[in-house]
Amino acid sequence: MMKTGAQILWECLEREGVTHVFGYPGGAILPAYDALKHSKIHHVLVRHEQGATHMADGYARASGQVGVAVATSGPGATNMVTGIA
Repeated sequence: MMKTGAQILWECLEREGVTHVFGYPGGAILPAYDALKHSKIHHVLVRHEQGATHMADGYARASGQVGVAVATSGPGATNMVTGIA
């Protein structure tokens, strides 16, 4: 059976040593969230996409590991920009 892009996403992040992901689900990212349930990566649900970027940044600084934030396209992605800037 062929893997989906969502499955490959989480497998790649696992290979890079990612253990935690901070995010807020939305329409376009839902297939990735469906595949996440089969991953060892722990998801931290946030209340706003900007918070996900700040949490991923803080996690990376405190742990020395890669901080990952995920959100849907459109408004979700633009809400993350403020946290990155």
